[in-house]
Amino acid sequence: MKSTGMVRKVDELGRIVLPAEIRQSMDINVRDALEIFTDEGRIILQKYQPSCIFCNNADHVIYFNNKRVCKECLETLKRMS
Repeated sequence: MKSTGMVRKVDELGRIVLPAEIRQSMDINVRDALEIFTDEGRIILQKYQPSCIFCNNADHVIYFNNKRVCKECLETLKRMS
């Protein structure tokens, strides 16, 4: 994990502002959905992409190395090994 050196306070409604530099570098735009994960005391935000990263298929998607991959693309990857 890489530190950005940026610190933001939580407001009265529990909100934080993501700095523009981070939103731009992560291609996060107004109204984009973010997925929230927790891991050993950490909060992780990730741009929500419910479909396969290779073919954009939204059926039978599983996580593989923290990426969404459909079963068909996973089988293709296995055959390439």
